[in-house]
Order: sequence, then structure tokens, then C-alpha cells
Amino acid sequence: MGRVIDPLLLEGQIQGGVAQGAAQALCEAIAFDAESGQLISGSLMDYCLPRADDLPMIAVESHEVLSKNTPFGIKGAGEAGTVGSIAATSNAITDALSKAGVSRFDMPATPEKIWRAIRQSHENGAA
Repeated sequence: MGRVIDPLLLEGQIQGGVAQGAAQALCEAIAFDAESGQLISGSLMDYCLPRADDLPMIAVESHEVLSKNTPFGIKGAGEAGTVGSIAATSNAITDALSKAGVSRFDMPATPEKIWRAIRQSHENGAA
């Protein structure tokens, strides 16, 4: 990240990005009706998003590396938390499911998909 102008704003952007990445790995999915093709996850009543109480406290530390290409050495940081949290969350899920014999898993890791993957693994004699 570049020069930190507002530490509180930076912290909020990083925390929001981590939440967004975890949500993508855990629950976010666009759903369509199989017969009609109608979008059935078109509102926040039907589309899963994380809430503050779904995630642990996220500590943020910064390390300034000034940009040589912008005035004052600033850069954006809004997506920084997203990149790592998708991979970290997905890897944690894959690691946990490997103990149940599941060798491959696609996002999002909804409870139903996890249950089905474990059940299929047991039916195939993996665990």
C-alpha cells in the first residue's frame, strides 16, 4: 500500500475486503430457477452476505511502500483484503474437508454443498 492518509478508513477498507472474500468463499452464489431460468437470488433477502457478527475481529497492520507513480505516494487499498481472504478461507475449508475424505471442493462452501460432498465421499468409501 502507499502512503496511509487515513488509518481508520484504511482499516475499514481492509476489513471490508476480508469480509467480502470470506463471503465469496462461504456463501455468495447467484441462483436461477432450473426450469424457468428466473433469477431467485436477486435481492438481499435471498442473496447471502456476511454480517459483522459472522466474522471474527480482524486486526490490520500497514506497511507503507510509496508509489512513484502518484502524487504524494498514495495507492488504493480497497481490494487488498479480498485477495488473500478468498484463498485462505477456501484452503481452510479444503483442509477441513480432506479429513472427511473430500479431495476437491468448489466455492461457495454452503452447508448443503459441504454435507453433499462429505456424503458422496462416504458413499465412495473415501472415509
